[in-house]
Amino acid sequence: MKYLTPILFFALLGCKSNLLINKRNVQNAITKNALQLLKDKRFHSVSIAVLKDGKSTIKHFGELTIGKGNKPNNSTLYELASVTKTFTGYMAAKAVLDKKINLNDDIRIYLNEPYPNLEFKDEPIRIKHLITHTSGFPNFPIKSENKEAFFEGLKLIKIETKPGETYSYSNTAPELTAYILEKVYQKSFEELVIEFVLKPNKMSQTKFTLNENDRGRLVKGYNDKNEIMPNFNRTLWGGISGLHSTTTDLVKYMKLQLDKSNLIVNESHKKLYKESSDFWEGYHWYIIENGNELIYRHHGGIYGMQNWFTIYPKQNIGIAILTNSSFNETGEILEKVVDNLYDDIRVK
Repeated sequence: MKYLTPILFFALLGCKSNLLINKRNVQNAITKNALQLLKDKRFHSVSIAVLKDGKSTIKHFGELTIGKGNKPNNSTLYELASVTKTFTGYMAAKAVLDKKINLNDDIRIYLNEPYPNLEFKDEPIRIKHLITHTSGFPNFPIKSENKEAFFEGLKLIKIETKPGETYSYSNTAPELTAYILEKVYQKSFEELVIEFVLKPNKMSQTKFTLNENDRGRLVKGYNDKNEIMPNFNRTLWGGISGLHSTTTDLVKYMKLQLDKSNLIVNESHKKLYKESSDFWEGYHWYIIENGNELIYRHHGGIYGMQNWFTIYPKQNIGIAILTNSSFNETGEILEKVVDNLYDDIRVK
């Protein structure tokens, strides 16, 4: 046995060396892509988190306040905007597995009034239509000043296509999903997310409701005219937006989404609606078929900040990129950065 000791020693030394090289490669790739992004003067800061084979790398660049040089850090709170919808999808997947809801349920069985308008030629809107943007609902709620107004606004909707046939992005649908989840679990949507997503994964810096200290760490973002934009004010359930998080917590969320043993994750990653030959909708995930690889991603855009959150299960990689800028092309630009970064760090 004593002759195996040097072999084992050098094997371990080699593994450690490979890990260091791999981490350095990820760091270099992040730096290269971040600095390239910041050459566009409409961007002021960028935070990038990468999880690769269980090892995380987080780097921050630029300044949060123009002219102050105050670089973001691991405690900086960003608004996740529509990436919040992936949490809604996770909770909907849990409700399906818990048999609290069924994907084929007519949504009206969960509403307190008949809503005869929420169908098309006797074809009802079903739960699966809400979570795949195929309900025919308008993008934004007709009324969103409060929850009562939201339900009054539902009465004004006219469904003009057969549910389940046409993709049309809707912020109305996930809010109704969050309400339905509240009803079947008899808890607020915020409580559900805390209990079933945040606490089990130790995501203590991800939250809907901010205290005074949190608000001091919250990013104030800019539009393309360098004007400071307001933060989002949640008036409904939070099914579409409202979560805030840090890069360190997003790494924990990556670990959750890459956990192949998690039955809820597996359910939420199911392909539910085929939008094109290589593009599907899952439980509020955009699912891209890239050869024999599936990529799960979602974009979040709000007044002064935008982000992309992307999972590559086959390569065991997660990437999150966040910036304190928001204008028409921001999402498209950040998406290209994510694609380039992935190409730089994946196993060829």
